[in-house]
Amino acid sequence: MSSPKNNKTQGIIRLIVLVVLLVNQGLVTAGFDPLPFNEQQIYEGISAVALAVAAIYSWWRNNNITREAEKSQKELERKKNIK
Repeated sequence: MSSPKNNKTQGIIRLIVLVVLLVNQGLVTAGFDPLPFNEQQIYEGISAVALAVAAIYSWWRNNNITREAEKSQKELERKKNIK
């Protein structure tokens, strides 16, 4: 389950994204081009961000970098050796 702090953070992020999209749509409707990127540049940017997020997430999930994770790993190994 998500903690209340995590839910608050997610809500703030969703609000910021919504405001940015609303401002962008308003500017487009008014005839301005606030994001002067072509489709290829947008695709490359989104791909780069997705790659970075996936790499960081994969690294974080597959490595015991916190003390709690190291303790849990040692406990897991100890339990496996008992069997």
